[in-house]
Amino acid sequence: MEPVRFGLVGYGFGGRYFHAPLLAAAAECDLVAVATSSTERRELLSREHPGATAVGSLAELAAAGVEAVAISTPADTHTALTDEALDLGLAVVCDKPFALDAPSARSSAERAHRLGLPLAPYQNRRWDSDFRTVQALAEAGTLGRITRFESRFERFTPDPGPAPSGGGTLLDFGSHLVDQALVLLGPVTSVYAEWRVRPNGLDDDVFIALTHTDGARSHLAGSWSEGAPGNRFRVTGTAGSYVVGGPMDGQEDALIAGETPATLGPDWGAEPEERWGRVRRGDHEDRVPTLPGAWDTFYPAFAAAVRGLGLVPVEPRDAVASLTVLDAARRSATEGVVVRLE
Repeated sequence: MEPVRFGLVGYGFGGRYFHAPLLAAAAECDLVAVATSSTERRELLSREHPGATAVGSLAELAAAGVEAVAISTPADTHTALTDEALDLGLAVVCDKPFALDAPSARSSAERAHRLGLPLAPYQNRRWDSDFRTVQALAEAGTLGRITRFESRFERFTPDPGPAPSGGGTLLDFGSHLVDQALVLLGPVTSVYAEWRVRPNGLDDDVFIALTHTDGARSHLAGSWSEGAPGNRFRVTGTAGSYVVGGPMDGQEDALIAGETPATLGPDWGAEPEERWGRVRRGDHEDRVPTLPGAWDTFYPAFAAAVRGLGLVPVEPRDAVASLTVLDAARRSATEGVVVRLE
């Protein structure tokens, strides 16, 4: 397959660590150019990816001959940039949150469908090592019928700074937490949420309770202010429970440290034995090897979709579904009510 010529929009933390290294490591992709107006980030780009050209806009990326773009910019710019890229005839990967609300996400999804262009939300956390293990246990029936899914994204950043454009933990961590819950347990019938909002408007701590159509429940927590993070997952079923602690999947730390799938090869995404989870049945427990993380599979799959050789790794309708839940969570937290979904 001829590599897909990719452009990257934004070279902040997300673009620099979550997108550029994985694009550069994928044989199916060619990172051609990056749109950033920052002189400092252009200098970083020239050192870290000397083969990529720095440009100033999406239009310049299109003029450079890219076929697809990854958007990693402030959340409140995602919809406008996604739509602009689609109108330029480009396939699009958009970082989370895919949009600020479900109607905006639906509009972009409909635009991509109308134009016949691949569009994918960047839900890399579906390929976290621990979540892949949860899915494997569920599919194997090891836990029986799952009745409750507990999931936490908790960090200690007591002074996270001003409220980011587009909001705080609800959209930041909630985008991943809700997506994983929907992947594992399916659609939702009701949503209840609580949050803490600082005087500057930043929601820095959120709890979301979901009831799924089969009666299973998800309890999701996201925080920037948790000094004692809880278990990453506790998944309760009729035949036992799976528990895995922290820290979170190690792929993020590896990328920040300068490692990539290209440098680590078969060791990419591997979790050490001391971080494996356990299946517990009362006093009895079995240690469960954690499957390797696989963020490196996202861009090859998307490139194949651009070439007409498969489906996008995450469908736009999945972002619409997640944002419908997040919209309901925002209303629930604001009004103190349980929100029913059709």
